[in-house]
Amino acid sequence: MALENLTIYKQPNLSNPRLIMGFSGWMDGGGVSTGTLKELVERTNAEKFAEIDPGDFYIYSFPAVMDVAAMFRPHTRIEQGGIVAFDFPKNQFFCSESHDLILFLGREPNLKWGQYSDCIFSLCEHFGVKMIYFIGSVAGLVPHTREPRLFCATSTAKIRDNFKHYGVNFTNYEGPASITTYLTAASSSRNLSMVSLVATIPAYVQGDNPKCIQAVTERLAGMLQLDLKLGRLRALSEEFEKKLSRLVQEQPQLAANIKKLEEDYDSEIFNTEMGDLKNWLEQQGLQVD
Repeated sequence: MALENLTIYKQPNLSNPRLIMGFSGWMDGGGVSTGTLKELVERTNAEKFAEIDPGDFYIYSFPAVMDVAAMFRPHTRIEQGGIVAFDFPKNQFFCSESHDLILFLGREPNLKWGQYSDCIFSLCEHFGVKMIYFIGSVAGLVPHTREPRLFCATSTAKIRDNFKHYGVNFTNYEGPASITTYLTAASSSRNLSMVSLVATIPAYVQGDNPKCIQAVTERLAGMLQLDLKLGRLRALSEEFEKKLSRLVQEQPQLAANIKKLEEDYDSEIFNTEMGDLKNWLEQQGLQVD
């Protein structure tokens, strides 16, 4: 396999591997996409064995206000006047031979989606991958006291039928696309099956969300029949929820709205029927995807 941007460092012993993917960027609300993949890498003792060179796929200098431009630039760390780190985007493949699993952790590319996808598809062909899973997350009208819902899009109707019994909701969406939608649409032409699983997480919670990472990791582990020790993640999740609940109680209006949100969520009322709450959240500067 000769692809300029893909480097395979070693050949792991795999029989019928599945690929699980996570991306930083658009669908990584609460750090759920990258956080789930990092947890899987650690819990399965996966080792890096391949990577995609970032050179052709990213815009580094984007003319915009500082907050927007910062999203595109490489990350650096300077201590006492010395540059100790200068990091370009990483797109790395990890392998757990004992779980027959390939894990990919990357950053959504800005450029050349076809060429970037060829790197992923070529690695799948090389190692005999037939099934790809993507894990992502977006902000929504979800109370932090409840499990996030999973929304599902698949490459074929047959795969969709296979996921009906997992308690997922099938996606209805029209708008800007992501690299994962591109991969899902293109996978069938490469004799691959792909499913995109996107969790809706609380719009009013900023930063990484350990509870949602735990919920998604456990759901995925159940689907793939992975026996993982998640005690540390569960402890982080419980402490996070306790702290968040204390903060919510200090804001009576937010607490009242979350109570209503819990009632609506439990009654299976979806976004279109909760316009007042959605408007209130957006007035507080909390964007609901």
